[in-house]
Amino acid sequence: MLKLALGRRADKFARKLPHKQEGQIGRKLAELLTVPFPNDSERLKGMDLSRVDVGEYRIIYRVRGDMLDVPIIGKRNDDEVYKRLKRMGG
Repeated sequence: MLKLALGRRADKFARKLPHKQEGQIGRKLAELLTVPFPNDSERLKGMDLSRVDVGEYRIIYRVRGDMLDVPIIGKRNDDEVYKRLKRMGG
């Protein structure tokens, strides 16, 4: 089983969510720790990252060795998550 490495931005975003959505994201992260590439995940073009949607949110992640690295969680219906990722150098 993988270990979770939640990035500062992803953690900050998740903590601001309503309890229900925070729980949904937490459950999806737990699933990713056992099955890191489920059928609903997609690789991001030109990057060593994948994405998975949870309700109206998107989790951007990568697997490095035995770590599930989650740099960003964001709204799914806008491109802000990708703009933040680009600013981070991802």
